[in-house]
Amino acid sequence: MKKKIIIKDHILIPEHTKLTKKETEDLLKDYNISLRQLPGISKKDPALSSFDVVAGDVIKILRKSYTDNQTVFYRVVIDE
Repeated sequence: MKKKIIIKDHILIPEHTKLTKKETEDLLKDYNISLRQLPGISKKDPALSSFDVVAGDVIKILRKSYTDNQTVFYRVVIDE
């Protein structure tokens, strides 16, 4: 019997969180940027398989860091 692997629970996949519209607006305002200035992440990315995402959604990624406990990255979902 084949064991099903849940990608988001894998040890090498950092925590991904979908931001709400309000959180996205606050992020863009705080950094004085537009969505076009954020790096993209494909909506086909396996780490996003558990989210219902559409192009334009913003994903917050928490990665472990050697110099700090966690480092935060933001990505905008793209149709690719």
